[in-house]
Order: sequence, then structure tokens, then C-alpha cells
Amino acid sequence: MGLTGRRQGWPVLAQVRGPDRLGRGAAARSARTARLQPRTASADRVVKSVCPYCAVGCGQEVYVRDGRVVQIEGDPDSPLSRGRLCPKGSASLQLTTGSAREHRVRYRPPHGSDWEDLDLDRALDMIADRVIETRRRTWQEHKQDGTRLRRTMGIASLGGATLDNEENYLMKKLYTALGVVQVENQARI
Repeated sequence: MGLTGRRQGWPVLAQVRGPDRLGRGAAARSARTARLQPRTASADRVVKSVCPYCAVGCGQEVYVRDGRVVQIEGDPDSPLSRGRLCPKGSASLQLTTGSAREHRVRYRPPHGSDWEDLDLDRALDMIADRVIETRRRTWQEHKQDGTRLRRTMGIASLGGATLDNEENYLMKKLYTALGVVQVENQARI
């Protein structure tokens, strides 16, 4: 038996003989595809968000079921991306559900070879202690000629491109209050 004599249900024959000659509907559908549901259908709510990968800030719709993210799609209401996401933004569901995501603070002490788990409060205290000590040790009140400086050159910040305007504003305020003058953002570089 040749290909044309096989079965009436062969997709190309069904397409040519049926009403869906362009293959956009019934000719391309099978029993399995008819049973498929989009992941967004199971969500109990949709949360508007911004893609965290770069400085563009494409809009995202985050579909949530029982407090867990089930899908992330482009936000058609976004004036920047108009519902579209790049490959990285399209894969951002992995940021919340990926097996490689860390859910704890990891710390490797100086000269150590192994990572330790830290309590979040302890980790934040360690960061604060180091900022305070570095600022105290590297503070410059005046230049040698008496010009007032009131700065530290021992702390610098290079913000990531995923920070939004509000986060950058707050970081700049914090660093200025600490006397840090070396503040830059990756999005501008």
C-alpha cells in the first residue's frame, strides 16, 4: 500500500480533503492536542511585574496558583514590550521554579573551601558590620589643604541592570548618606 492508500486520517490528506486547507485549525488538531490546556488556565490570579534581566523593563504577567508561580508571559499592556519577551525574559519562570535556585544564604569564609548556610539576620548583620568598619577605617573628612571631603573611598557600588529607577534612587540616597562617591549602574555602562 502506498502513502495515499494508507488511512483516511493521514494529516496531509485530511488537510487537503477537509475544510481547513491551510492547516490552521482542525487539520492540525489531534485528540491529544484537543485535551491540552495552557498553564495560564490553572492560575487563580495574575500579578503584573517587570522582567528582571536587563534595564529595558519589559512588562510581565505572572500567573499564580496556590501561592506558586505557574507561568510568566509578556504583558500586552506594557508600553515598552507590548506583550513580547526576549528569550531570557521568556525563560524567567526558571528564576522562581528552577532546581538551581538557592533559597538560603550561602557564605564561604576567607580562606575557606566549603560553603556554609547562614541565617538571613546573621548575614545582614555581617554586611552591616563590614560597611560600618570599612567606612570608619577609610573615612576622609578633609584634604591635606583643609578642603572638606566627608567621603569614603573604601566602598563602591556597581548596580545591576535589573534594578529599576526606584531601587537605584534609594541605593544612591543610601550610599550618599554613607559618604560613598563611587556609585555607578551597569545599565549606563
